[in-house]
Amino acid sequence: MRGGWDGLEKKIKIISIAALALVLIVCVKIAFSGKFDSVASLQTYFQQFGIFAPLALTIFQAFQVVVPVLPGYLGCAAGAVAFGSGVGFLCNYVGICAGSVIAYYLARKFGMEVVLAMFSEKFYSKWAHKIEKSKSYGVFLFVATLLPLFPDDFLCYFSGLIRMSGKKFLWIILLGKPWCILAYSLLFGMIK
Repeated sequence: MRGGWDGLEKKIKIISIAALALVLIVCVKIAFSGKFDSVASLQTYFQQFGIFAPLALTIFQAFQVVVPVLPGYLGCAAGAVAFGSGVGFLCNYVGICAGSVIAYYLARKFGMEVVLAMFSEKFYSKWAHKIEKSKSYGVFLFVATLLPLFPDDFLCYFSGLIRMSGKKFLWIILLGKPWCILAYSLLFGMIK
């Protein structure tokens, strides 16, 4: 039944692994370069890229929601360390919200096939069963966006599958997402 989606699933996995490998290689290279002996030197390095550095973080955060390779808190931590609490928060919030909306609409348009291309059937079944037990999915989604370590990326896709209204989804994301991101930004923005 999945037809052409099997090929897409393999391509997404290959791209995800390649992206993760690239990020790890860059991080290792940066760590061993000796250039960054403090947070201040790291921030000075990123300042040389001007607007492109925070823009790259924003795009990366959107991408990591749509193609869940890394946990979102890693990007939040990196953004706060590299750009400070304020700019890091703004980039992370905009990127994660944009990625959440993209994931929602991908699921609305392409249905279960795209969700199973991103997540295993076992993972889907596990969370669908937990969600089924909740009395109100809207409340469940809002609480999940407030708290760390929930599968927010999956829930964005799932929300598109169940045909939650776009307006309701957007309000939940816009009002629920900033708090956890702000906590990460303040915590990691204090690193000197």
